[in-house]
Amino acid sequence: MAKYSITVRNFSKSFNDVKAVDNLSFEVADGEIFAFLGANGSGKTTTIRCLLKIYTADSGELLINGVEYSDKLNNVIGYLPEERGLYKDSTVSDILTYTAQLRGIERNSAMRKTAEYLDLVGLSESAGKYISQLSSGMQQKVQLGIALIHDPEILILDEPFRGLDPVNRQMFIDILLERAKKGVTILYSTHVIDEAQKMADKILIIKSGKRLEYGAINEVRERHGSTNLFVEFDGKPPLVEGKLYTSVIDNKIAEIIPKDKAIDGNDILKELIQNGTKIISARLDYPSLNQIFIDLMKNS
Repeated sequence: MAKYSITVRNFSKSFNDVKAVDNLSFEVADGEIFAFLGANGSGKTTTIRCLLKIYTADSGELLINGVEYSDKLNNVIGYLPEERGLYKDSTVSDILTYTAQLRGIERNSAMRKTAEYLDLVGLSESAGKYISQLSSGMQQKVQLGIALIHDPEILILDEPFRGLDPVNRQMFIDILLERAKKGVTILYSTHVIDEAQKMADKILIIKSGKRLEYGAINEVRERHGSTNLFVEFDGKPPLVEGKLYTSVIDNKIAEIIPKDKAIDGNDILKELIQNGTKIISARLDYPSLNQIFIDLMKNS
């Protein structure tokens, strides 16, 4: 039986007359990468803040390692808040070393771990700079370091990829995947859906505080049918809006979504060829997580 690092049961939270989260339940197993998906204002940050008792829940149960959050859990949790905030007049090295010491790490070890992290993210030459001298992307690396520096068992990250360029986004993903290989549990909120499909074990999609989808990636995709065509093409891409389909194009791969589930895939392929698309390969598959997310946001 799976052991759960995070358990949320029948959780609700309102702000005055606005219901931010409505009877939400989910579980994150030990060692799992769990993606919490939703548009801005969907209730992701509210849930995370109630889990960590930054806000107080109206009702329900929110547990970390089987108990409600308290300061005793600080050494096993790494938290990256949605609102980034660093002491601008501290140096990069000092703020990371100080954070590690707050988490019970001896100073020499804290300094060593700080140097290792800065080398990992390409900030070694900036160790003596003040936070105010850093770009926003560099500050975000420091902020992630604060969450990681004490090697926590559980990472809770609110929009960790926000504002990152593609290179640094991939760096963050690689760091998180490496932590996951070591058994770290990761709960992160995002609206970058493509990355969630690539790296998460399980997802939760919410809208207006209500759960719309929940489960392992392939289970969720399977529930939404297998009528989409994934076409590798050369030259002219498929139309974004064809007679029988719409398409979403990523480099030389197009996800072709039939306008009606009764439409035959062969008819769509004929239309693609008639429109001048040179097809290298084609396969039927479950819809992408991105397409499921779009459909749920439109239709729920």
